[in-house]
Amino acid sequence: MEYVTAVPHPRSEAPGSARAGRLSLALALLSGAAGAAVALLATRQRWSEGTAAVAGGSFPLTAKGSDVTGVPAALAIVGLAALVAVFAVRRAGRVLVAALLALSGAGTVAAALLGASDSSALDEQAARVSGDTAATVQSLTHTAWPYAAAVGGGLILLAGLLALRYGRVWPGMSGRYERNGAPRPRRAARPADPDRPEEIWKALDRGEDPTGA
Repeated sequence: MEYVTAVPHPRSEAPGSARAGRLSLALALLSGAAGAAVALLATRQRWSEGTAAVAGGSFPLTAKGSDVTGVPAALAIVGLAALVAVFAVRRAGRVLVAALLALSGAGTVAAALLGASDSSALDEQAARVSGDTAATVQSLTHTAWPYAAAVGGGLILLAGLLALRYGRVWPGMSGRYERNGAPRPRRAARPADPDRPEEIWKALDRGEDPTGA
């Protein structure tokens, strides 16, 4: 008696791949949108504070994230645009946009962490309020908002990595176009029924020949 070894059909893993594609798509959309929102919100908050020595005492100084660096906010917007553009392109274009999404997230993380210890914005304020170009900020402290921006960048980076890994199985933005990019031809209008006057008038209103000639 011969024993036949069952070989799984090549398409038997398709349901699992489709499920992974749906889960990765939902996670990428959620993490990308949330990351961009967190990064943009964080750049509008206070990142650092200190004092400047002036005649008669000290003057309080504060700096928002946008005062320290504009890179995280700019890259968050780029990442959000790339997240939407992923669904508008296919094949190699989708890979390139997904890479841009991941790089936007990585750049946001790097810029936010560098800004967490940056004192240049407060140094400029100290020089301005004291009237001494060589003056620097004193009693410098930083808040946790730069690290919140870095977390937002990490979420954008995660969305980009998911797009690079699973983007090939994600759906496109619209089915209006054929695979070759050409728009689907419109159906030819039916000639108006001569026995139905309302159809003849409708055809004339559309600028069509009701006889179909």
